[in-house]
Amino acid sequence: MDLCCALHHCDDSSSTLRHNSSLYLFRSIPNSNGGGSEIGSEIYAKIPKIKFTKLFINGEFVDSISGRTFETIDPRTEEVIARIAEGDKEDVDLAVKAARDAFDHGPWPRLPGYKRGKIMMKFADLIEENIEEIAALDTIDAGKLFNVGTSIDVPMAANCLRYYAGAADKIHGETLKMSRELQGYTLREPIGVIGHIIPWNYPCNMFFMKVSPALAAGCTMVVKPAEQSPLSALFLANLAKLAGIPDGVLNVITGFGPTAGAAISSHMDIDKVSFTGSTEVGRSIMQAAAASNLKAVSLELGGKSPLIIFDDADVDKAADLALLGILCNKGEICVASSRVLVQEGIYDKLANKLVEKAKTWLVGDPFDPSTCQGPQVDKTQYNKILSYIEHGKSEGASLLTGGKPSGKKGYYIEPTIFANVMDNMIIAKDEIFGPVMSLMKFKTVEEAIKRANATRYGLAAGIVTNDINVANTVSRSIRAGIIWINCYLAFDLDCPVGGYKMSGFKSDMGMEGLDKYLQVKAVVTPIYNSPWL
Repeated sequence: MDLCCALHHCDDSSSTLRHNSSLYLFRSIPNSNGGGSEIGSEIYAKIPKIKFTKLFINGEFVDSISGRTFETIDPRTEEVIARIAEGDKEDVDLAVKAARDAFDHGPWPRLPGYKRGKIMMKFADLIEENIEEIAALDTIDAGKLFNVGTSIDVPMAANCLRYYAGAADKIHGETLKMSRELQGYTLREPIGVIGHIIPWNYPCNMFFMKVSPALAAGCTMVVKPAEQSPLSALFLANLAKLAGIPDGVLNVITGFGPTAGAAISSHMDIDKVSFTGSTEVGRSIMQAAAASNLKAVSLELGGKSPLIIFDDADVDKAADLALLGILCNKGEICVASSRVLVQEGIYDKLANKLVEKAKTWLVGDPFDPSTCQGPQVDKTQYNKILSYIEHGKSEGASLLTGGKPSGKKGYYIEPTIFANVMDNMIIAKDEIFGPVMSLMKFKTVEEAIKRANATRYGLAAGIVTNDINVANTVSRSIRAGIIWINCYLAFDLDCPVGGYKMSGFKSDMGMEGLDKYLQVKAVVTPIYNSPWL
């Protein structure tokens, strides 16, 4: 099956769709019954033994002060994987103290950049040596496809480290041309102790999108992984120690948002919080940051991204992009193209093509290499998605395919497509974060732009057209942080991704991702009897 040839490579012998952020197999077979027993999954990969379940503070794995633990659940089977230490405010205090000591008195911020980079390179090598185990942890913890983890997600995480390791010795200030007898220059210094709060949909990737540039900048940090997917973060903390990152530089606190996350957001000795997650939680973090020490905040939040398909588009390729945009990672991706706006001339034809292709999308065991879509991350998210599907039905949208759970065990949901969706429907306004597409019809370019912007979010958008003038006009008119033209999910480490409006501010990836962990200091001295200024 051909997809956008400019950005995807398809191996015709295996019908493999490759993308730099996703890999899926299309097969002309009916949807499976879901499920993924450990015995069945062992056919495809070795299920790892859980090695790390405690908090990682100052280079050591320790129990929480309270002694409490919480369960992490396998979404394939709905069974407990392990009990994880439940960090709270007191544990955050210990982790922040370790990070503060490491920043104020330790070697990491004071190392030459190339030495930080050398240690980061070793960290990346250790990740590559453990690709299968890291990928398997995210599969059993978050329902992610194992073959995507081993071939794309985990290697991309290692490369993210290498990208910023290469930047660690290239952090430069500027010489200033002053207007009077003064000499001035700027320094770009690490901002200090960082609190990273990362989401559950891409546990390994998001860990390194935040940790890598902060390490390169010379910061120290406390990382709180999502309570739904804590396993890989703890494993990565151990690799950081093996790589030679000094004690206290990288600390990992597992726990819940209202306790551990809130303690990080309001901590008086944390200099910045970087958060990826929902808009509602992002607002709470900003409020806590303002009420405490006015710490800097960067947020990458929700989205309701439009994919706009014009009449001149190739219907088959457009359908592939639309499905990739909403079904990638079972729809649990912030830039999901959940609103597909289709020009009226090809609307019916595209709708039929989407249904045809969606019915070949295999839902099942994420360890099975033929699976296209694994389970949703947990029961809460599973029920949330199903409730939105019921809203779509009750509000009068036309259910073309899907709309039901898949299988008898596990949090599996069929790929779901609604047609005739209106802008005021809940499924068109709210971020669902699941495999649910809303098809919407438009007539003119102006209407498409207006409706694409009719959202409180502004994270991403896609445009499918052969008309360069239309592409230029629309891409400059949509208020979103990244616009993909004739492609979707075209991520690259050198390309920043951030939001407009209620999708947040400050970017991850690219040099912009490094800049947010640095602050500028100006240094000025007088000059006397200089022949020139």
